[in-house]
Amino acid sequence: MSNIIEMFSYSFIIKAFIVGILISLCASLIGVSLVLRRNSMIGDGLSHVGFGAFAIASVLNFTPIYFALPIVILSSFLILRLNENSKLHGDSLIALLSSSSLAIGTFTVSITGVNTDINNYLFGSILSISNIDIIISIILSIFVISLYIFSYNKIFAITFDEKFAKSIGINTNLYNILFAVLCSIVVVLGMRLMGSLLISSLIIFPTLTSMMIYKKFKSVVISSIIISTISFIIGLISSYILNTPTGSTIVIINLLVFIIFKIVSNIKSIK
Repeated sequence: MSNIIEMFSYSFIIKAFIVGILISLCASLIGVSLVLRRNSMIGDGLSHVGFGAFAIASVLNFTPIYFALPIVILSSFLILRLNENSKLHGDSLIALLSSSSLAIGTFTVSITGVNTDINNYLFGSILSISNIDIIISIILSIFVISLYIFSYNKIFAITFDEKFAKSIGINTNLYNILFAVLCSIVVVLGMRLMGSLLISSLIIFPTLTSMMIYKKFKSVVISSIIISTISFIIGLISSYILNTPTGSTIVIINLLVFIIFKIVSNIKSIK
């Protein structure tokens, strides 16, 4: 308990705690629809685009989050457009985008000789979270949560049957674009804390874990929020006490929770 009290005496821990709670909440909301629509790897692809954008921003001496956000949003639009009108679909398109973005990011940093720790972008760093990151995270998180709540019924319809949603008058193209924007925001916000290689876990794990026990959409959403938030808090505290990387520890906690829920689900099915 003394270690926990001590850790919250550091300002960088408080910053990470605030940003992490907001990211966990937003990621769990977005993750439910992405997983159910079999689009969960979009988050992974966009995070790699974010890595490339963060690297270029460092070279050009721009504020990374300002530079990366519009690029990631444009990339999400590109994925939607190519999925609709191109021979490149699904995993192949995301794999192409991911590998290209990682290559561009590392290549740019290496040839310019800028003193940039790429590991901070790949795996995240709580020390890299600034005051401006907190302000931006709060504003954008409120935006994501508000839009999700306001559009909940339409998101529900599009998630399960896009053709039906379109037939009852829902502008599915508009909401697909809106959802792509929300996903992009979550990915960019989370990269500071989790890194480009780990942020997609916050989107995927809580939903998959919740679906082991719950079957109703609303129950899965609520459960995902609770699991994501608690896993982050335990992961952050554990990383401080054990002196381990924050992002990796949070992912491992999510994995352990997933395994526990899987065991519980198997026991329930036997009964």
